Amino acid sequence: MIAIKPHHFVDIVTALGSGCSEFQPHPYGHAVHRVAREILENPDIELRIELAADDICAPCRENAGGLCQDTIDTSFRPQAPRSKREYNLLIDRRWCARLGLQQDDRLTARQLCLRIRDSARDITDIYRETPSARTATRQAKLQRGISRFLEESGDLQ
Repeated sequence: MIAIKPHHFVDIVTALGSGCSEFQPHPYGHAVHRVAREILENPDIELRIELAADDICAPCRENAGGLCQDTIDTSFRPQAPRSKREYNLLIDRRWCARLGLQQDDRLTARQLCLRIRDSARDITDIYRETPSARTATRQAKLQRGISRFLEESGDLQ
């Protein structure tokens, strides 16, 4: 089982939709490359929704006792909180509301992807601090990633 923040799963699927097929280790030391590989290799892996530090965050150099110490670039999104922890929690809460999820819910990666496909036609309200052009680009990549994930897992409906 993988503990995962909703936005981390969305980020993996979005990267897939941008053409990424192999995730590389990041200088921060987080585990997105390992978690993404597990999810892509096994779409039926069980996920546990986590709103605090998840399995991606655990080894990150910015993780201090389960709290992210990093900041985000607010130059193009001045309404967003500077704290990455605060911003990610805001985004994750919006994803949870949209997808009908809460802390500790369990579902497979395939089930989560299907839920996103069925509920995320327009994500501007989730990323409302981000300029609409950037969100539109993210939306297109997310939709391509959903299709690719479901196609590769044999579940494109």
